[in-house]
Amino acid sequence: MINPIHLKDMGTRELADELLLQLNEWNNVPMLYQLALEELQNKIKVIKTELKQINGYSPIEHIKVRIKEPKSILDKMKRKGCDLTVDNMLNLIHDIAGMRIVCAFVKDIYLLLEHFKQRSDIQVLEVKDYINDPKPNGYQSLHIILAVPLILLEGTRWMKVEIQMRTLAMDFWASMEHILFYKYDKQVPAHVHTELKEASEAAYALDKKMLRIQKEILSGIANSGPTLLSQ
Repeated sequence: MINPIHLKDMGTRELADELLLQLNEWNNVPMLYQLALEELQNKIKVIKTELKQINGYSPIEHIKVRIKEPKSILDKMKRKGCDLTVDNMLNLIHDIAGMRIVCAFVKDIYLLLEHFKQRSDIQVLEVKDYINDPKPNGYQSLHIILAVPLILLEGTRWMKVEIQMRTLAMDFWASMEHILFYKYDKQVPAHVHTELKEASEAAYALDKKMLRIQKEILSGIANSGPTLLSQ
C-alpha cells in the first residue's frame, strides 16, 4: 500500500492506477466485515442453542449488528492522526464491525466471555469491563475486541469485531441516555447527569435483584419433591 502523501510524486497513469486499486480495496472492506459478522452470528447461534439445552433457558435475549458508516471510519482515522489507507483501517480501527449482545443476567455475560476465550476459532484481543468499572456517566457494558477467521480464496483472514455485552436493564439505560443526549444536542443540565448516574445504579441493582430471584426459584425447584404430575 502506497502512502497517500507520496501520490503527488507519481506519473498520471501510475497515479490513476494506484487510486483505482485503493478504491477497489476500500469497496471490498465492508463485504469482509459483513462476512465476519455473519460468521460470528452463526457461531453464537450454536452457543445459544447449546446453552439453552444445558441450562433450560437462553442467556442471550437478542443480538444487533452494524457496519460503521464510511464517514465515521474516516473521521475516526483522522482523529487518530493516521493516513487514510486500507491497511491503517484494518489495523487501527477495531469497531468497523459491531455486535451488541443483550443477556438476561450479568453472570451470563461473563459466561460468554470465558467461552470466547476458550475457543480456537475466535481470538479475544482486548476486553474493557465497564460493568465492574462503569464510566463516570454510569454507562455499563462489557466491550470485547475479537477476531473471526474468514476462509477466503487467498487464504485465512482474521477480521476484527467489537462486541458490546449488556443486560436488558443496561441496554435500556444506554439507549435512553443516547436518545436524551442527541435530542438535546448534548446540552444536558448538570443535575440530569447526576440523575442518569443514579438511574444506572438503579438498573444495576435491578439486575442483582433479578439474579437473586432466579437463584431462589432454581433452588426451590431443585429442593422440591415430586409433583403430582410426576407421581
